Amino acid sequence: MAAAAAAAASLEIAPFLQSQLSFSSKSKAGSQSPSIFKIKTPHVENFASNHRTEITKSSRSLTSAATAVTDTQTPAEFRVDILSESLPFIQKFRGKTIVVKYGGAAMKPNQKDNLLASVVKDLVLLSVVGLRPVLVHGGGPEINFWLKRFGIEPVFRDGLRVTDANTMEIVSMVLVGRVNKSLVSLINKAGATAVGLSGMDGRLFTARPSPNSAKLGFVGEVARVDPTVIEPLVNSGHIPVIASVAADEFGQSYNINADTVAGELAAALGAEKLILLTDVAGILENREDPMSLVKEIDIKGVKKMIEDGKVGGGMIPKVNCCIRSLAQGVRTASIIDGRVEHSLLLEILTDAGAGTMITG
Repeated sequence: MAAAAAAAASLEIAPFLQSQLSFSSKSKAGSQSPSIFKIKTPHVENFASNHRTEITKSSRSLTSAATAVTDTQTPAEFRVDILSESLPFIQKFRGKTIVVKYGGAAMKPNQKDNLLASVVKDLVLLSVVGLRPVLVHGGGPEINFWLKRFGIEPVFRDGLRVTDANTMEIVSMVLVGRVNKSLVSLINKAGATAVGLSGMDGRLFTARPSPNSAKLGFVGEVARVDPTVIEPLVNSGHIPVIASVAADEFGQSYNINADTVAGELAAALGAEKLILLTDVAGILENREDPMSLVKEIDIKGVKKMIEDGKVGGGMIPKVNCCIRSLAQGVRTASIIDGRVEHSLLLEILTDAGAGTMITG
């Protein structure tokens, strides 16, 4: 109830921030961005930690909850309190690069539109308060949809998409021409300035074939990263939006796992934080118990969990991606629940977070 009230009151903060914060002419956010600030005050941190599944439900009862909390405090006072308590988090991350991977399960077509909107709004708000977000995206469900539209049945081996020449054409069309530009448009509409790129632009990524290319086709890995094309965008306050498609030295296109792309890019940019949005709460101590969320763990601890079989399946490549990025200098890496509305703000601007944070 308290969390819902905090969210209700804080929804109106972002427009004030956008209109008042001073940025360069190239990085000013538009004043038309929707209200999006959802930050918990300390008295609701335990609620978020112990009842994460209730966070999304709370949005349905914002009005009644806000009324209950603001009986002794005006809405304006409540908003100011929330904004004031967010200051340490803003100061901690201001000027720092945050690489966010959004895709796969978190982008399923059957997910509510407000979840996509919340990711976009979170990115815009983080940019407005001085963070430097970079968005890397996949789009597996959308690719599957269009493959079927063209009469091609998606094929997977060991969880990886088999990508022949025809499939690769559709992957490029969907990720670069459709999903990427749609995300750019939504971010621009929300008040920031986004620039869409793929790994091929400016030789951002150079791909190489996967070791299993004989079975998987044009599925690649990241051979090199050259962030030269991205750094001026980030420095000027733009939000780069990167599709996980790249070419090798001979111009052949490859489909690359978006988690891998995000991790390598975070390392190349010297990012403060890597965040992977997925469709689970995070790393669980007991995979059968959704309430056994591991809030924070170091590399040694998470490797032990893999050895003990507590981390398995599709979570292993995500964890390995985080470990690799941390080993290359990224400060922290988080696997968070993209099904939770405004999970990015919960992860960055609260102590409770929205998933599992891995440290070096």
